[in-house]
Amino acid sequence: MTNPHAGDVTLEIDGVPHRLRLTLGALAELEAALGEDTILDLVARFEEGRFSSRDVLALIVAGLRGGGWGGQAGDLTRAEIAGGLHGAARAAALLLTRAFTPPA
Repeated sequence: MTNPHAGDVTLEIDGVPHRLRLTLGALAELEAALGEDTILDLVARFEEGRFSSRDVLALIVAGLRGGGWGGQAGDLTRAEIAGGLHGAARAAALLLTRAFTPPA
């Protein structure tokens, strides 16, 4: 079960709901995968609408790993993500928002 107060986001992949969470380890892996100096550079790209499908995929993979998933990015190449690219981008943006917004 996901907990939005802990930064969790639910994303349905191949008809199965998955918990995404950006843990510290997942964030470090994300920075390395995207070649960013800081995660805030990625946040800025999302805020400015300058993100790529690579950014979305990297965020989804990092979130899945933070949520306990043991797969690889390649495992998602043929996966059906609820909402398609729009659903994945929305989940990625929500994941970033929840990771960097203190709980109310």
